[in-house]
Amino acid sequence: MATVNRQFTHVVVEQPGEPSVMTMTQSTLAMPTEGQVTIKVYAAGVNGPDIKQRVGAYPPPADASPIIGLEVAGEIVAVADDVTQWQVGDKVCALVPGGGYAELVNTYAAHCLPIPTGYSFVQAAALPETFFTVWGNLFIRGGLNAGETVLIHGGSGGIGTTAIQMASRLGATVFATSGSAEKCQYCLDQGASVAINYNEQHFVEPILEATNGLGVNVIMDIAGGDFINENLKAISTDGRMVSVAMQRGPQANVDIFRIMAKRVIWTGSTLRPQSVANKALIAQGLAEFVWPLLNSGKMSIPIDSVFPFSQVVQAHELMESGTHKGKIVLDLQADPC
Repeated sequence: MATVNRQFTHVVVEQPGEPSVMTMTQSTLAMPTEGQVTIKVYAAGVNGPDIKQRVGAYPPPADASPIIGLEVAGEIVAVADDVTQWQVGDKVCALVPGGGYAELVNTYAAHCLPIPTGYSFVQAAALPETFFTVWGNLFIRGGLNAGETVLIHGGSGGIGTTAIQMASRLGATVFATSGSAEKCQYCLDQGASVAINYNEQHFVEPILEATNGLGVNVIMDIAGGDFINENLKAISTDGRMVSVAMQRGPQANVDIFRIMAKRVIWTGSTLRPQSVANKALIAQGLAEFVWPLLNSGKMSIPIDSVFPFSQVVQAHELMESGTHKGKIVLDLQADPC
């Protein structure tokens, strides 16, 4: 195992609250344990769960780092003795169980993927969390296949952008919703066939019209709340609905008969608490089916904004504003702390 300086700078949240509660401190990182690697972080993605953790609504699992951050890109600087698929010096992007807003992080070797061809660290850091989320939910749990139709809510966000591109490139017809004409055009630019502004138009009718009354085969829902029953109107017989967030609320008054009549399968998941083995299976699927699309340039996830590490507060403020289109990334090489 390589020797590396384990002192590192990272974000700390002393008390849950507004973005300004985030400050910087230094700590010593433990050596990687069985199956793990240490990554020197050059860039880290900013995601919705990071906001929830900062405000105290999404505590990390007991065995995870309490430091915010779920995805990084950088260079492997240490490996556990049993790790054979990666070596010191390899450039990777990775899903991490926590600890991403830091100069060093430990994560599992099986949750690392190579930097796609032509990608910078900043671009690569925008991939893991949303790609693992979309593949695990839309393709594994939702079973989306080529030739099917899918509705993706929140199409202009990080998860939505990834889902639109992944589904369309793998042969599905994509319908998307978003909250403005500009964001709807963005969804079309990413590969959606139809984009609906839910602030101006009810989404059920145009979907039923476009599918000759059949509805869509799969719905990837980040809304929850009052959208659930509307989803059940827009979904096809034997359709699958996958819940991945609850932006319109965690409670829904559900028409159970409609689920029964249409034989709808309703599932969902959160990524972070899943087992190491489950996340490794997701990584394998991404490597086999999605990374070739990235390497060939057929997929390219837009980045809305890049902030130096020292401006993590501003990055969270932008994320909370909801005005971004695509991903937000922290660049740790811009102004090392």
